[in-house]
Amino acid sequence: MNTDQKNINELEFNFKQKIIEAFIFASSEPVSYSELKERVNDVNVLDQILKILEKEYSSRGVNFCKINNTYAFRTSSEISEYLNIEKVVSKPLSRAATETLSIIAYHQPVTRSEIENIRGVSLSRGTLDVLLELGWVQPGPRRSTPGNPLTWKTSNLFLDYFGLREINELPGIDDLKNSGLLDKNKIIFNDEPVNDE
Repeated sequence: MNTDQKNINELEFNFKQKIIEAFIFASSEPVSYSELKERVNDVNVLDQILKILEKEYSSRGVNFCKINNTYAFRTSSEISEYLNIEKVVSKPLSRAATETLSIIAYHQPVTRSEIENIRGVSLSRGTLDVLLELGWVQPGPRRSTPGNPLTWKTSNLFLDYFGLREINELPGIDDLKNSGLLDKNKIIFNDEPVNDE
């Protein structure tokens, strides 16, 4: 390959990198890999661009993040506390919505009746509506059982909001106990009856 050809290839690669960088930067929501592939259809080139962007932004005030199979620019965690933005929140999540979201996150994909069994009370329609409005849950595949019930799962917006790359980054029971969010002496998620004696 002569020098001119090499320079043209570098220019073309740099141009494609700028397109991908600008497209992700301008998007208000994380961008899927398939959307990026529409702009750069050579997956080897696209994967190389994504690796370069991740490396280039790893030590900056803005990081290039992969969230499931989507990509976004997010404020670096080390400086985020200095960039507090006051935002009007209509109302906090109700206890029912918080419990429902937790059940969906930890048991997904989960049906409505399974959510009700875990909570021990029936689920009002409004609870799921609130979570759907926030974009934190989405319908999952239908269960291949009688009635083919719809399942629920968390969305990429849920992961993005809570700063998770994948759902398996959710804290486990030991993590929650160590952080003081759960009573270390209580047994939870155990089917055996607790003896109070």
